[in-house]
Amino acid sequence: MRRNLSIPLLSVGHGCVDVYQGAVAALVPYFVAERAYSYAAASGIVLAASTLSSVAQPVFGLLTDRRAIPWLLPVSTLLAGLGIALSGVSDSYAVTLAVVAVSGVGVAAYHPESARVARVAGAGRHSAMGWFSLGGNLGFALAPLMVAAVVAIGGLRLTPLLLLPAVVGAALCLPVLRVLETRLSDSARSAVTGRDDAASFVRLSLAVVCRSIAFISLGTFISLYATERMDGSRAAGTAALFLLYLGGAVGSVLGGALANRWDRVRVSRWSYLLTAGSIAGLIFVPGPALYLFVALTSAGLYVPFSLQVTLGQDYLPSRVGTASGITLGLTVSIGGLISPLIGTLADRTSLQTALTPLILMPVLAWLLFRTLPEPRVPSLSGTTASKGGDADAEHPPVPPGLR
Repeated sequence: MRRNLSIPLLSVGHGCVDVYQGAVAALVPYFVAERAYSYAAASGIVLAASTLSSVAQPVFGLLTDRRAIPWLLPVSTLLAGLGIALSGVSDSYAVTLAVVAVSGVGVAAYHPESARVARVAGAGRHSAMGWFSLGGNLGFALAPLMVAAVVAIGGLRLTPLLLLPAVVGAALCLPVLRVLETRLSDSARSAVTGRDDAASFVRLSLAVVCRSIAFISLGTFISLYATERMDGSRAAGTAALFLLYLGGAVGSVLGGALANRWDRVRVSRWSYLLTAGSIAGLIFVPGPALYLFVALTSAGLYVPFSLQVTLGQDYLPSRVGTASGITLGLTVSIGGLISPLIGTLADRTSLQTALTPLILMPVLAWLLFRTLPEPRVPSLSGTTASKGGDADAEHPPVPPGLR
């Protein structure tokens, strides 16, 4: 396999994992319809996937900082798929919570190591990380269509068919790991120069938490909200969730392109400010315009996504795995912890009322980004690159075989 295929294959594999994150929210309307779950009970399914993922992902990040664990990629991919595949098998709420939580652990194990592998495969380029993130975003986007296609045929009892993407994803990452085996081992042993900026990393993490609350809460309830707004049409809800995830594919690639011209902090800051307006439109503007604001919100929330991953790695250059585990895992998963509160409020008032506080989340992220510096990019060769621009220009020459 040619080395320049590593990022495309990793991107597809990333999609095969993140399809299971998207599947959790996509299954919520079917749990409500087939099992008569309340909003609070349904959002508890999202909470189950998020809780173990929140705790486990930084732990896996710490492990990958100490040693390379490339075998985590295929194993965690299969684990993520297995949990979702079993989610519709039992009518027991406890069993459903347990298997969805197992899927969350698989997702948690995958991301820190995969981010390190993608950084090595892409030689640290912002654009490479953007394409890697694109795969995950497409996985999210395809989740509601995949779930709808499977469940529409025979209900929740056919969820075992959802294991197929995990099998594909696990198979695709194996040739990448073989090609990069030496480089991954070298990168794990190499000393990285540059000073950790823990204060900036904490502020960045708080901004990611705000993004997470907005995105996961919308992912949990947008299908139900669109169905309510569009006269009870289940297809309307599926379309809204699909747009929420699909817009992320545009946003992640756009974010990498914009970061080549302006620095990552500035791009992220303006994206969050504009997203506050689009969330307000999503919640309050009536009629089919809902879909336009869903797409704008998705793109706005995803423009900073891959940029935040590389920012976290550059704020903590000596602990890249930990930084990835927190920015891709802990802070992202915290949004799932808020979903039951929104579900409870929706049960007592209305979905529109419950979703309204989400407008504040990108505003808070914007305020936090106003305090962040653009970090100087560390390298493995003992030099430090300048601010801004693509990593092709930033980084000194890299060892043969990484590009």
